[in-house]
Amino acid sequence: MNESFRNIWTILKRELTGYFASPVAYVFIVIFLLLNGFFTFMLGGFFEAGEAALARPFFNWHPWLYLFLVPAAGMRLWAEERRVGTLELLLTMPVTAWQAIVGKFLASWAFLALALALTFPVAITVFYLGNPDGGAILTGYLGSLLLAGAYLAVTVATSALTRNQVISFILSVVICFFLILAGWEPVTSLLVRWAPTDLVELIAGFSVMPHFASFQRGVVDFRDLLFFASVITFSLFGTSVILRNLRGA
Repeated sequence: MNESFRNIWTILKRELTGYFASPVAYVFIVIFLLLNGFFTFMLGGFFEAGEAALARPFFNWHPWLYLFLVPAAGMRLWAEERRVGTLELLLTMPVTAWQAIVGKFLASWAFLALALALTFPVAITVFYLGNPDGGAILTGYLGSLLLAGAYLAVTVATSALTRNQVISFILSVVICFFLILAGWEPVTSLLVRWAPTDLVELIAGFSVMPHFASFQRGVVDFRDLLFFASVITFSLFGTSVILRNLRGA
């Protein structure tokens, strides 16, 4: 067990160092923070709302913001290994495929967590201007981190499918877009007009939106935690199947 953790930690450090070895990580963080600020204060109507809360002006934009930024951050994870020909070398090392997958995923998730944590001035602004519900803000951040993890896990799987990072990016955006639209209220309202209610509810069950909304309201429900954990686990399992096929090819 200690050997497994050591291998995962080695892969994690390797990937995380790789992010900051080039200006890409810093550019990503700057863009993420600028877009967060723009959506919160300009489009989100932060000051016009007249209430000390982050649910609507801040967290509401995260499913859409992550739709492009998370695939951009994760598209290189396996695609780059395949492009430069180091995937075969990595898989022949004394590291299991699962250890490599988990290490890479956790490294990218930690990078996204850092970018999210750097939005703390927004939370400070809310506390300075009013008396917000700190618990709701914390759960909102937790939900946002889980949402980013779900998108990232999907991107990890699409990155293993191809050596082309652009194709990986497009595939992950399409899949994550479905995960938004499936339970987005305007879409479900349209579907109920011509589809059975049970079918609509089944489709909506694949959406991240209702589960993320619970965290925005300050509610930590086991079913929501299970949903995000399931998306992450299923996507990483799919990645292992893809890599196993590549190793056997």
